[in-house]
Amino acid sequence: MNDAAAKKPGEELAGAEAGAPAAAARMKARMTRRRVLGGAAGLIGASALATGIYAGGIEPMGLVVTRYPLNPPGWPARRKLSMTVIADLHAGGPDMTLPHIRHVIDTANALKSDVVVLLGDYTTSYRVANKRVPYGAWAAELARLAAPLGTWAILGNHDWWNDLMEVRQTLAGVRIPVMENQAVMLGAEGERFWLAGLGDQIAHRLGHGRFRGVDDLPGTLAQIKTDDPVVLLAHEPDIFPDVPARVTLTLCGHTHGGQIRLPLVWPAFVPSKYGARFAYGHVVEEGRHLIVSGGLGTSIIPARLGVPPEIVRVELGSSSDQQTKRAPAALAPSESAA
Repeated sequence: MNDAAAKKPGEELAGAEAGAPAAAARMKARMTRRRVLGGAAGLIGASALATGIYAGGIEPMGLVVTRYPLNPPGWPARRKLSMTVIADLHAGGPDMTLPHIRHVIDTANALKSDVVVLLGDYTTSYRVANKRVPYGAWAAELARLAAPLGTWAILGNHDWWNDLMEVRQTLAGVRIPVMENQAVMLGAEGERFWLAGLGDQIAHRLGHGRFRGVDDLPGTLAQIKTDDPVVLLAHEPDIFPDVPARVTLTLCGHTHGGQIRLPLVWPAFVPSKYGARFAYGHVVEEGRHLIVSGGLGTSIIPARLGVPPEIVRVELGSSSDQQTKRAPAALAPSESAA
């Protein structure tokens, strides 16, 4: 007789009862795990929703001022020059409304810089959710910019792609000079410098990701006839590897700093053949200095994450112990009058 046959009915019942708590424990563990995973999924979903709301409705409406104190090679010691840099306005859309633009201009004027430079892309072209700002309205705000050495502009790729002639005429109408492969000397005797503006590098779309530019870096620099320092304005930073050491500082926009800076994947959002190399901020290569502004507006999607709209203030001739600083601008007045 085998052992199974020798078991009494009571013993089998007792064994079943003994296994019941273990089965219940396993069931409870499964339910607890399911509850934890479900809760985690809910948190992830809520976090994604909150991030989306912030990226689409909060961060694009903000404004910071980023200051860069610099003493680059080629800039005379103790010669001070302050520059306010405004890039990628992209007037319109749901984020860069007229009240927001007014706040940008008020903040820029409060910096009281020596010169103001505009780095292109003045309009937007969203097909949906677009709150249009008339050309004359955003240009009238830009016309309020005040600086002893004036306000100088270049054009960006969106200006070429969307309505080039109207952008040109609008800026001319408010007497803001547009520089395309041109250089001008600014400043008083003993404080002079060259300001050079480059034509856009991807002005013409040829299809299949190919472009033809109207930029002429050699021709622009050939206009510089003295040994005074040079500041170069270029919409896209991809020109920087070709910029010679003769140029003290290059200022660019275009990238929006990546616009959506998600961990690991954000370089894919940078519109540059160099990826994240020239995406944002102060770049120094072989002694040459580049500053890329994160810009103000948005393109492709009306959202920003990790790169708030910014005005850049460059402070040349600053003491060497100062560091880059970013600070929120003063709060804008209510937009209820918009």
